[in-house]
Amino acid sequence: MSDIEGVYEDLEADVSLEEFREAVEAKVEQMGGLADEETAAMLVAHEIGESEVGGVADIEPGMEEAKFVAKVISIGEMRTFERDGEDEDGRVVNVEVADETGSVRAAFWDDHAEAAIEELEEGQVLRIAGRPKEGFSGVEVSVDDVEPDEDTEIDVTVSDTHRVEDLSLGLSNVNLVGQVLDTGSVRTFDRDDGSEGRVSNLALGDQTGRVRVTLWDEQADLAEELEVGTTVEVVDGYVKERDGDLELHVGNRGTVEEVDEEVEYVPESTPIEEVEIGQTVDIAGVVRSADPKRTFDRDDGSEGQVRNIRVQDATDDIRVALWGEKADIDVGPGDELALGDVEIQDGWQDDLEASAGWQSTITVLESDSEGAAGEDGDAVEENTGLSAFADEDDGTDASDGAADAGSAAADSTADAGAADPGSDEPADGEEIEFTGVVVQAGDPVVLDDGETTMSVATEADVGLGEEVTARGVVRDGRLEANDVF
Repeated sequence: MSDIEGVYEDLEADVSLEEFREAVEAKVEQMGGLADEETAAMLVAHEIGESEVGGVADIEPGMEEAKFVAKVISIGEMRTFERDGEDEDGRVVNVEVADETGSVRAAFWDDHAEAAIEELEEGQVLRIAGRPKEGFSGVEVSVDDVEPDEDTEIDVTVSDTHRVEDLSLGLSNVNLVGQVLDTGSVRTFDRDDGSEGRVSNLALGDQTGRVRVTLWDEQADLAEELEVGTTVEVVDGYVKERDGDLELHVGNRGTVEEVDEEVEYVPESTPIEEVEIGQTVDIAGVVRSADPKRTFDRDDGSEGQVRNIRVQDATDDIRVALWGEKADIDVGPGDELALGDVEIQDGWQDDLEASAGWQSTITVLESDSEGAAGEDGDAVEENTGLSAFADEDDGTDASDGAADAGSAAADSTADAGAADPGSDEPADGEEIEFTGVVVQAGDPVVLDDGETTMSVATEADVGLGEEVTARGVVRDGRLEANDVF
């Protein structure tokens, strides 16, 4: 066995012995006889090991070279540009490639660009070597060498339309159809070059999940034009990461359009009894009580606002602090909500509390309160005035202030089940009829008519959010119901 074969056997890389021999011979010639075959083989093996990646997800900016195998997902159009000091225009084609770990944009230049247009097909598997760098929409690879690989199978579906669960970091040319769950207002910021940027947010959901959509500059106004519940298609979006979560971004090349389709969004929620401090979770339930909105002064002199509601599911209930514009959402007892990305904190009197800030989404699934979620049923989204957002062009974040959640979110009212009925409290032994929304469906049942809560002893099967009437005799502050209808 030769020295070259010995080093090759220890090499854990997808390269043939013939290719390895050629690389060793080139290394010996490059070093002008300063290295023998064994030393050159070890140097080549080290270089190959450094450049081979386990999957697309392992590609990082700054690597001298990355070698990987991936499937062609989409092929862009050829673009030409002028090079300084050269008569011939440059050419480039962006090709989206992916494996089971993720996707990345591969830039094919000049002759490679011509070949990409003429020879590449979607679904084709390629063996690529190139230089990774930070591109406009995430990591991209500038291709140096590429060849088809007909023997490798990659389990990635090529589709014209993506679902939320299909999104991965670095994916571009994304078309996604979803239901508008939440909308936001347009915010402005100053870029480093002195120009003014504009940004807004949507939350979209489909049958596979939910994603936040960030709209930049010319597209930002769309967030204020679309209504919650509308079905839309994001066209030519790209995926980036923020605070550990994937976001779908839409720049000047993309758009969001209303479409005549039905998309079902079924939120997956964590039972309230299972939430713990420090978690960011999705919860859903019926509003049991709602406090008035309150304002407070931030350390920087600006004014903030917060409103507390109590939400109950079949397992427990929890106070939810609605910050900023979310405090303007008009919800009341009996409204069924889905709350996404709420942070569980240590609240007032050591009780757990859910904080719904700029990153959270609030969707009114069913409303029993007049004017809930605004005149058109829209849930208001985003921006306490403190949210940070990344500049699309240079990645610079605006400063992100943080309101004091602990002091401002202290609950200002007692638990709804212990509300003071005041002077209208029925006398013991009095026979009454009480109509209200079921805010507790256990034993006892608790009804709320918007002003008063009533504890009802009954064996009737009622559901949260249902409006019922109970008739019976009051004993010790509880209505012992003879009839529930």
